[in-house]
Amino acid sequence: MRLIDLSQEIYQGMPVFPMHQKTMIFQNMTHDECREMYNSSLGFSTRNLLINEHGPTHCDALYEVDPNEATIEKMDLSLFWGSAICLDVSQVPASGYIEVKDLENAVLKSGLAIKKGDIVLLYTGNFNRAYGKPDYTDNYSGLSTEAATWLCAKGVVNIGVDSPSIDYVGDDNFSAHRVCLKYKITNTENLCNLEKVAGKRFLYMGLPLRIRGGTGSPIRAVAFVED
Repeated sequence: MRLIDLSQEIYQGMPVFPMHQKTMIFQNMTHDECREMYNSSLGFSTRNLLINEHGPTHCDALYEVDPNEATIEKMDLSLFWGSAICLDVSQVPASGYIEVKDLENAVLKSGLAIKKGDIVLLYTGNFNRAYGKPDYTDNYSGLSTEAATWLCAKGVVNIGVDSPSIDYVGDDNFSAHRVCLKYKITNTENLCNLEKVAGKRFLYMGLPLRIRGGTGSPIRAVAFVED
């Protein structure tokens, strides 16, 4: 099997959803400082991270949108790994919704079927088109209520996208998040390299950190693809 990294790089200045803390990385101790502190010929260098739970490639806890629901460390790990498919919906304009017909066409094109318990990733093309530019966080497509419901009704347990949110950027009602909450499933955002798995079935893994009370968690998302 071939391993494909679906995770964005974490660095100071990386694109972050406007409402979230920007990523900051700063030195904790240099090699020289450590050698001096311990009077040793060997020194250790470490850095500190100030990072939002939803900053880089991450998954959401139900608690993020409902304080009565589970925080990230209490969610079943089966939501974050398993059999997955990636649907190519990159033809949908960045300024619009991904609708049921777009998903149906993508499934037909892939020759695959969505199965109960699947993780479904959506290749919107936003990362390839706009990463590093203002459009990455300001102009991207997202699921309509009907499209999100269509996926969840098929038994999907995790919906992932290569953009900052599964919701269309202009949707202030956060429709897709509301549907995921209703069906008690998670979603994964800020993925990348989805063009490498579009139209394929593969084993996906994107495990959250065990953050007590976490509203979500950064993850290292990967796809195991058979050659």
